[in-house]
Amino acid sequence: MNTSYEIEVIPSPEDSQSGSSRRSFLKGAALTGATTLAALGGLATAASAQQHDEDNDSMKSEHDHLKKGDLDILVAAEIAEALAVTTYSNIIDIAPFFKALASDDQGYLIAARKEEMSHYLLEQSVTDQFTPFTQFFYPPKMFADAQTTLNVLVTLEDAFIAAYLVGVRNFSTRNLRVTAARIMGIESDHRTLARVLGPSVTAQFGGPIETITGIQGVAESVDPPNNNGYERTLCWTSIDQALAALTPFVDFNAAKAAGFDTSQAFPFQPFNPTLPNPLGDFVSFSGC
Repeated sequence: MNTSYEIEVIPSPEDSQSGSSRRSFLKGAALTGATTLAALGGLATAASAQQHDEDNDSMKSEHDHLKKGDLDILVAAEIAEALAVTTYSNIIDIAPFFKALASDDQGYLIAARKEEMSHYLLEQSVTDQFTPFTQFFYPPKMFADAQTTLNVLVTLEDAFIAAYLVGVRNFSTRNLRVTAARIMGIESDHRTLARVLGPSVTAQFGGPIETITGIQGVAESVDPPNNNGYERTLCWTSIDQALAALTPFVDFNAAKAAGFDTSQAFPFQPFNPTLPNPLGDFVSFSGC
């Protein structure tokens, strides 16, 4: 079943000057975010305590030199990463097909959850702000139907890749541009590995899944799973476009208009992750 939902690819900044524009989106985000500080404060303290002294200096330097455009991109990225963590967490915890996957496929989803959480904490350490949205909406049958799960997962990874490429394009410092590129590479891994899962879904849960529909609304064969020669920018040049694409996942009215299930919101539940391999840790903004 390749059900389509109204998750738009926004072609130009002018087309996103609506209720989902950065101004209105982040205004709502600020109001919502005020209620999250106490709940997430302990986590941020614990996370910052784990940083090396030199990394703290680097984080402080980035924070002290942030321009408004940088902050807008980073806050949007925090929202995306919180959504990613919530998505992976619920696939692992409640999606029926998960336990029938091979152990290495389960391991990919578990590792991806940790990686997305690490991205969130890194961005939060630079902005010194929490995600303004802490609960999310999804299309009907999001975690009950494997085809829907993989369609939405690839859709989100498509959006995350394009959003970080906006960061590569528009961040004001080399450190932030390089970091955006490093994170984008991991999101690309996640997209490919989500497509790897399709044929592994057992018949009991509607498998094998041979096509997956991402953000561009086209049912694409999962063979090969790494079907990009170059990452897809979605023609996004402004973070407004990424925010517009994410709005149905965070806003009740937008979710309802997009045909999402608004009867249940799924909470973001942060944690302190241990990444799979220390060779792939953040290390520093230089990566060295």
